[in-house]
Amino acid sequence: MIKRELNFEDLAIGLPEIYEQMGYGTAAPDAMTIGETDEMLACVARFVRPGFCFFVTDGKLDPDSATLTVMGRDFSVGRIISRQLRGSSRYTFFIATAGTEFEEFQHKLMDDGDMVKVFIADAIGSVIAEKAADCMEEELQRLLDPSGWRHTNRFSPGYCGWHVSGQQ
Repeated sequence: MIKRELNFEDLAIGLPEIYEQMGYGTAAPDAMTIGETDEMLACVARFVRPGFCFFVTDGKLDPDSATLTVMGRDFSVGRIISRQLRGSSRYTFFIATAGTEFEEFQHKLMDDGDMVKVFIADAIGSVIAEKAADCMEEELQRLLDPSGWRHTNRFSPGYCGWHVSGQQ
């Protein structure tokens, strides 16, 4: 298993990514939202400890049932993902996280009852987790390069027909 703790700077987060996560798309948010986001991002950068871990293992995909069997466990990944994994013989399982410190920060914001800050923090946390997953993918590719292997897009429970219960 490969495990990495990242620095906030490793994530290279841009404000447009956070605003997009908030639902602004390409439109600029209002001045208050920009100020709150800047302030919260500066705060989070001081304590957040994002990271990832992953392992690569053999597995078997049954395309008829859209079931991936790995290490004696069955994952019902759905037809869309099953089609993407067709022909694969090895699989990478990973976790990417904003870290427990960030989760504690979110709980404090909830307890304070400031729903605007909760909303902004949720967007920031989502971007941090995605960026941590990007870092994981870069590390995975460095591992695969000598073998000439390629990897598919990353998939998570809750997407493309893979039921969210697969997170367990």
